[in-house]
Amino acid sequence: MARQREVTPDNTEFVILCFEGPDPYSLAGGLGVRVDYLSSTLAQMGFPTHLFFIGDPYRDGEEARSKGRLVLHRWCQWISRYHPNGVYHGEDEKLNDFSDSVPHFVTHHVVKPAIERGKLVVILGEEWQTAEAMCRLSDVLNYEGLRDKVVMFWNANNTFSFDRIDWKRLRATTTITTVSRYMKHVMWRMGINPLVIPNGIPKSLLGEVDHGNVEQVRKALGKELILCKVARWDPDKRWLAAVEATARLNERGLRTVLLARGGMEPHGEEVMENAHSLGLTVSQASTGSSTVDGYVAALQGAASADVIDIKFHIPPDFLQVMYCAADGVLANSGHEPFGLVGLEAMAAGGIVFTGCTGEDYAMPFINSFVLDTADPMEIVSYVMYLREYPEENTRIRETAKDTARYFTWEGAAQNLISKLENRAREQGLLNGKAEPAS
Repeated sequence: MARQREVTPDNTEFVILCFEGPDPYSLAGGLGVRVDYLSSTLAQMGFPTHLFFIGDPYRDGEEARSKGRLVLHRWCQWISRYHPNGVYHGEDEKLNDFSDSVPHFVTHHVVKPAIERGKLVVILGEEWQTAEAMCRLSDVLNYEGLRDKVVMFWNANNTFSFDRIDWKRLRATTTITTVSRYMKHVMWRMGINPLVIPNGIPKSLLGEVDHGNVEQVRKALGKELILCKVARWDPDKRWLAAVEATARLNERGLRTVLLARGGMEPHGEEVMENAHSLGLTVSQASTGSSTVDGYVAALQGAASADVIDIKFHIPPDFLQVMYCAADGVLANSGHEPFGLVGLEAMAAGGIVFTGCTGEDYAMPFINSFVLDTADPMEIVSYVMYLREYPEENTRIRETAKDTARYFTWEGAAQNLISKLENRAREQGLLNGKAEPAS
């Protein structure tokens, strides 16, 4: 393979391994969103890209998108047919099959043909479920005499199941990366020093939000203050603080509503019970319509309550409307490796309240409010500050939108490529001198 100076669509092919992916069956959270946008962005940039994931068992096993540059490989479909409740239903069976079968398939059907065409191959593994597959893939490539022609990165998006990873083996076979400085520091304490490659948001979120729809939402709710929180029902997400802040604002005579969109986790019941114990009323918003009018009508039908438990799927464009309409978007997690919701809300010109963990993009009192504690009164005090100084509200919203422009998936992909080029130089696959890792 002739050595090039940089990674380009002409000389490089990508392979991404992940449990989650773009199918509704495969989407369980931010990980699925990440690999969907990362893979599609690389393909749009011109890179041939293969995404292996636990796909919908009733869709094609292989599907080409982006004019053939992105190939989806839906894996473990024969197992998923017996486990219809999504990507993590029957997780251990899928994990064993994925780890056994992916390394040989990728080696013989993707890597070998690409190298024969003179390509550099980059393999990216995502999250703990792919750690074993990445190690075995490295072993197979070694056996075939191909390992030194491939760059392998494995990425930690969270600390989930870190105890199930053979870190010594993983470090010996891949370059380890993560999504924020916060995660880097967590992993430092484990004796691991990963490269930081942040997430991004799609460029489409940077467009102007329809302010007519924003006013529709505000009018439908008819409250003085609107708080919004979109997250899994998980204690780490600090839902209880969000609910209590709503109660404290109501106690001050400010008619406040919390728009709550959670998942299917059992902690949701505890959150709603807590709301009742604080004297808040709770209602559910549901709709069979997939239109803005349908979503607004659902919110209006539940608007008499203090907490609205949103039960319908919210598409990205209406999420942006909600974020912009809210007086505060509560992305106030106690443990947040990156925080895509906060960044998405900032792109909409929302007032974001983040935690103090992986949200590297958040600058307190400049583009957001960064909460140092789990005390709901900290949220209340910042909300009251904005009511007292409305010009600050406008300024922070404008700065938030400006900040989000620096965190698109195109920017994240370029960051990734720069780190890959450095590693490829260390391996002698590209010309030039490698820079010190950071």
